[in-house]
Amino acid sequence: MAVLSGVIRVMEKAARKAGGRLRRDFGEVEHLQVSRKGPADFVSKADRIAERTIYDELLAARPDWGFVMEEAGIIEGDETKPRWIVDPLDGTSNFLHGIPHFAISIAVQEPKLGGGGWDDVTAAVVYNPVTDETFWAEKSRGAWLHDGRLRVSSRRHLSEALIATGIPFQGHGDFADWTRIFSAIAPQVAGIRRFGAASLDLAWLAAGRFDGFWESDLKDWDTAAGCLIVREAGGFVSDFRGRSQPIHAKQVLAANDALHSKLHKLLAGALKA
Repeated sequence: MAVLSGVIRVMEKAARKAGGRLRRDFGEVEHLQVSRKGPADFVSKADRIAERTIYDELLAARPDWGFVMEEAGIIEGDETKPRWIVDPLDGTSNFLHGIPHFAISIAVQEPKLGGGGWDDVTAAVVYNPVTDETFWAEKSRGAWLHDGRLRVSSRRHLSEALIATGIPFQGHGDFADWTRIFSAIAPQVAGIRRFGAASLDLAWLAAGRFDGFWESDLKDWDTAAGCLIVREAGGFVSDFRGRSQPIHAKQVLAANDALHSKLHKLLAGALKA
């Protein structure tokens, strides 16, 4: 049984508190006050309340840590201390359309020794308020769903693999690149799914529900937690060139070791065409 560390307890408490309100609002989604944030990109009253709830909880627990938040942006803290990376509602469009697939994502990123930027993500929580599932990980401690250990799937053949992706939409992403990648991968795999919440896609990959994942044009708060959870579940995460970084947002390719190399070969070949 996994023993939750102090920082994971803080993150889970914040996520659960915000998640309770999201569940209530989801039940009355048609009454939410919604404003347009950009083309096909909505921000709701529920989104803002969830972010404020998480911010207040995390600030009370670690008052000298900074924040990177989807709505509030960057809030500086002590530059020698870690910072929180928060997406209070990943899957906003799902939420607003009454689709029960969305999550709260919280990650901890460490400062580089000696200053000058940010280094590894060392703790992560992805919480699904609808299913009450808490996926979490700490660097070198593994990945977990509640107190059960997570491992990426052991499938080795693309023909057996179920792959998740994110499809470009109005104002976001490159349709031409995505279409080339899809055309290369789809004929080789058992299926491709697009559920609309990258943090949950990555958490489900860590749990073996998906076998691979690719997407581009994301933000740090979409992937910071999920990337660590996949890595701690034994998976590989890179950009489309195969390079590994602490956080992947602009380009993400994730899978187990065998499938990652095969997917990368297909993806890279598609983009060269």
